[in-house]
Amino acid sequence: MASNPVHGLPFLPGMSFKDSTKTAFHRCQTLGYRNGYAVVQRPTLGIGGDRLQVTQLSQAELDDLASKAPLLTYGQPKQAPPAEFIPAHVAFDKKVLKFDAYFQEDVPMSTEEHYRIRQVKIYYYLEDDSMSVIEPVVENSGIPQGKLIKRQRLAKNDRGDHYHWKDLNRGIDITIYGKTFRVVDCDRFTQVFLESQGIELNPPEKMALDPYTELRKQPLRKYVTPSDFDQLKQFLTFDKQVLRFYAIWDDTDSMFGECRTYIIHYYLMDDTVEIREVHERNNGRDPFPLLMNRQRVPKVLVKNAKNFPQCVLEISDQEVLEWYTAKDFLVGKSLTILGRTFFIYDCDPFTRQYYKEKFGISDLPRIDVSKKEPAPVKQELPPYNGYGLVEDSAQNCFALIPKAPRKDVIKMLLNDNKVLRYLAALESPIPEDKDRRFVFSYFLATDMISIFEPPVRNSGIIGGKYLGRTKVIKPYSSVENPVYYSPSDFFIGAVIEVFGHRFVILDTDDYVLKYMESNAAQYSPEALLSVQNHVRKREGPAPELENKQTEVDPGVQELEVLIDTIQKQLKDPPCKDNIREAFQIYDKEASGYVDKEMFFKVCDSLNLPVDDSLIKEPIPFPCNG
Repeated sequence: MASNPVHGLPFLPGMSFKDSTKTAFHRCQTLGYRNGYAVVQRPTLGIGGDRLQVTQLSQAELDDLASKAPLLTYGQPKQAPPAEFIPAHVAFDKKVLKFDAYFQEDVPMSTEEHYRIRQVKIYYYLEDDSMSVIEPVVENSGIPQGKLIKRQRLAKNDRGDHYHWKDLNRGIDITIYGKTFRVVDCDRFTQVFLESQGIELNPPEKMALDPYTELRKQPLRKYVTPSDFDQLKQFLTFDKQVLRFYAIWDDTDSMFGECRTYIIHYYLMDDTVEIREVHERNNGRDPFPLLMNRQRVPKVLVKNAKNFPQCVLEISDQEVLEWYTAKDFLVGKSLTILGRTFFIYDCDPFTRQYYKEKFGISDLPRIDVSKKEPAPVKQELPPYNGYGLVEDSAQNCFALIPKAPRKDVIKMLLNDNKVLRYLAALESPIPEDKDRRFVFSYFLATDMISIFEPPVRNSGIIGGKYLGRTKVIKPYSSVENPVYYSPSDFFIGAVIEVFGHRFVILDTDDYVLKYMESNAAQYSPEALLSVQNHVRKREGPAPELENKQTEVDPGVQELEVLIDTIQKQLKDPPCKDNIREAFQIYDKEASGYVDKEMFFKVCDSLNLPVDDSLIKEPIPFPCNG
């Protein structure tokens, strides 16, 4: 226990006494500055200036105290609350340093200036240490201006270091991408920020000016034109005023010539003429915009200038007595320019107003130059040669590779396998032809006709196909507009002329009667009446016919006996219509007859039991039997 050095008493509470006469209780100074640095001094005096009685600690004692951990003596110290962290992009958001600078650009290809001073603004963004260089846009400068260097971090040396705001100051040069910028000044915010960071700013400099720009600001010299006619005044007065004329060049008299349209422009500012071509869509010409470039056009040349080589040298005032002027261009007048004669047929409203004010000409009507197209030449077909159909022959005249004429497919589908059959006699002065009979087959699907002559034994005439399938033209129709025979032309007593041969319809089959009943509107009253009379005669036969039937040929009697015998053998006969349709399918010639082999073939397909011994002779069998 330490003792009180004054009284020799223990240094315990109640054992020490304070001096009542003491009035100073200040602490002595322990901090000082030496060469601009703060220095901590060891205290030698106590409170109130009393000299400390304690002895100074030795170096060993100090090292011993330093080795002791205060944590063992005083415990865990309380940690001070950490300071609030603010990121840079928040602390320096929208804080930008702005510097005024310029750089010098060489102009090697100009006689008026050797270099050019370009003023820029350098922006430094504190939030991410990026920079950008922007040049203010000057109107009509002809130089690409605006953002010269976009916002980015810029390198200041080859080691990869970037520019920092500490590197920027007034009156310094900075090099960015090979260009040296001279910083001359900054704004108020930049100055306050740099001074607050302890940076001493250089004095501001004066912005350099571009010598060529300053030269342009000087007033222009005024010249006085000695002549009465002032071309400058004409240029300034009639600038952008153009007379427009619409003209044609008619070259139809020459071989392969044509009539083409043009637009003639007359520039009032310098009395020059320009001729433009008017292109139409798909006209087959190259799209050249100009026929003649803008130039002055001579009207009257000097006599000696006729042999002047115009293709080599330009024409001057010495070779021209008179040039074309605005008064030479009038609507309805022809002009010869470069060897071509142009006829002016119209102009625009501005040109009409100009002629009315300048020359007093108010009547400039449009002239109609359109040519009426000739009537289309009617295509004439060559005369029909008689081979094939008229429609097939006409296809050779319509196309290089002829195509088959179109067919009515719906009609062919609706009338497929529908045939009208008629019995006809040949109208001929020859006695041998009076007993000849023919079977007309009219095919409703194609409107074609075929003629078959049944063979008659010992007649001396070979029967068979008389006319193949073809369309037959009526005798009174023309070749250009052929009219073919239709079902309405076939009735009892009708005369059908086929290629110069006349036939008279004598009889029809049952299907024709049914067709005429269902399509009575197609037939004339005369045709319907003739069929009705024929049906009445067939239903009520005269007694003379019965007597004639007794004198029938023995071959026919044998046929009737054969038919009766076959019908007796049929226990369950099929439908009569099915038998008729089957025979019609195998009757390709539409003659109404089949031979014996075909007859047995059809009977076998229909399961009809027919004995071969019933037929002794190879006589023809009718299809409707």
